[in-house]
Amino acid sequence: MKLNELLDYTGQILQVARFKDYCPNGLQVEGRSEVARLVTGVTASLSLLEAAREQGADLVMVHHGYFWRNEDARIVGIKQKRIKLLLESGMSLAAYHLPLDAHQELGNNAQLARQLGFVVDGWTGEQDLIAYGRTAVEMTGSMLRQHISRILDREAILLGPGEKPIRKVAWCTGSAQGYMEQAIALGVDAYISGEVSEQNLHLANEAGVVYIGAGHHATERYGIQALGAHLQNRFNLEHHYIEINNPV
Repeated sequence: MKLNELLDYTGQILQVARFKDYCPNGLQVEGRSEVARLVTGVTASLSLLEAAREQGADLVMVHHGYFWRNEDARIVGIKQKRIKLLLESGMSLAAYHLPLDAHQELGNNAQLARQLGFVVDGWTGEQDLIAYGRTAVEMTGSMLRQHISRILDREAILLGPGEKPIRKVAWCTGSAQGYMEQAIALGVDAYISGEVSEQNLHLANEAGVVYIGAGHHATERYGIQALGAHLQNRFNLEHHYIEINNPV
């Protein structure tokens, strides 16, 4: 598979051009022009790149790549080590951030709903990054936390009324705790994201809405796996997802 053809297709299905993002989406470091073996992972850490090299990857595709807005542009230190490994190995790096969060089939929010058994009713917020819907059955906030912890294999944090009955939920994976007030305005019983900030406790208590912080990494594992599997099936590529454990 030609690298440029594969990335053109991926950019089209994820509708990359419509997003205003904090980083470049698509190809970030160019390697070999042909792709037979694709490795996916959440974040392009040195550990992931080393594991991908061991797998003989031609292309590494991630959710969290490089060149974030306002970061130091110099290729030094940790960034130098990562990019040096890519260039020396001939592997390409492609990253899809907000487009992968928002995609309504392959994206992180859609795939998290599938994992947790949520019924998706719609999408809202800036660039449709907030999903909302219903739990499969009514449960308390504490039961929802236990369910999420079991599915994601990580102890989720619950804030607010733990015994409140939960049916209507909203969620946005990763670092989206700042969208909680928008979720409250939807009239939901609970809002789920990855990380937790100090103000989430007060919003949960004062609004009577459960907040669950389920882990940035844990909530964003599934979109990149779904994208990799889709590309494998579409183009007959060899695909490997590599999990680099991260408790945050």
